[in-house]
Amino acid sequence: MNARTKQRLIIVTGIIVIAMALILAIVGGGSAAKTVSIAQAASGDYVDQRVQVSGNVVENSYSTRDNILTFDIYDPDSVNKAILHISYDGGAAATFGNDVTAICTGKIASDGTLVASELVTKCPSKYESGMDALSVEQMLGYGDKVMNKTVKVAGTIQPGSQNPAGSGDRFVLVDAEDSATTVAVQCDIALSDETVADSAKVVLTGNMIESGKFVATDVALEG
Repeated sequence: MNARTKQRLIIVTGIIVIAMALILAIVGGGSAAKTVSIAQAASGDYVDQRVQVSGNVVENSYSTRDNILTFDIYDPDSVNKAILHISYDGGAAATFGNDVTAICTGKIASDGTLVASELVTKCPSKYESGMDALSVEQMLGYGDKVMNKTVKVAGTIQPGSQNPAGSGDRFVLVDAEDSATTVAVQCDIALSDETVADSAKVVLTGNMIESGKFVATDVALEG
């Protein structure tokens, strides 16, 4: 191969590399989601565009039909009362529920619905760390205000109260300051022996139900 042929080969290879880089940049840019507010997403200005929207789930707005989860979200920090309808063809996390923060990514349909391809949920910010978890007494004191809402609660496991999964109440959680204040906990997830040991200090994520019991979706050792 002579010098001129080598030079041409280098030039052609360089052009191909540049072309591929441009194509990847265009494709990548087209699939990127633009972060918008609920009011912007509901305005009708983003139809058929890929966006990411964050908001809290409207109480009792969610339902599942033919494996499609639908629900509404709102912005708790905005004076604008805009609500965005979400449709999601996928499995929601165990933390999903009333007033949980939902980060939804997808395209806005012509009817204004955000058809989400991605859904990430997280607890309201005041419940995100173990330090901000409620005590058993605080949680019970809120009464109906925390009913069916995802919260975190900290306490100790009452010795001798543990039962295997699927046999009713899993254990009893005792308030750290008042041993007379307790709540029965239902939990069907696998737990380690360390987590459910007598007097173990734990932080539970879950929700209170009408029976007065706490349904835990996550159990972690405190600290």
